[in-house]
Amino acid sequence: MIKSELVEKIAEENPHLLQRDVERIVGTIFEEITLAISSGNRVELRGFGAFSSKKREERMGRNPRTGVSVKVDRKHVPFFKTGKNLRKRLNES
Repeated sequence: MIKSELVEKIAEENPHLLQRDVERIVGTIFEEITLAISSGNRVELRGFGAFSSKKREERMGRNPRTGVSVKVDRKHVPFFKTGKNLRKRLNES
C-alpha cells in the first residue's frame, strides 16, 4: 500500500472527513514520526511496532559493479521492529 492508497482508504471509511483533511492528517503523522526518529527518539505504536534509528559504524564495502573496495562512512539508518500483535497476525494459519 502506498500513501495515496492509505489516504483513499481512510477517506472512504470516514465520509465525514474531506480527502484533503485526511491527506493533511496522514502527512502530519509521517512528518512527526520522521522528526522524532531524526532527533534520536523512538516512536512506538502499541500492537503495530516501533520506529527508531540505529547507528552503523564505518566499514569497508565493495562496489558490486567493479569489485573495488570502498570506504562506507558511519551513518544512522531507520529501523522498524514489529509489535507482538502484528507478528501474531502475520503468522496466523
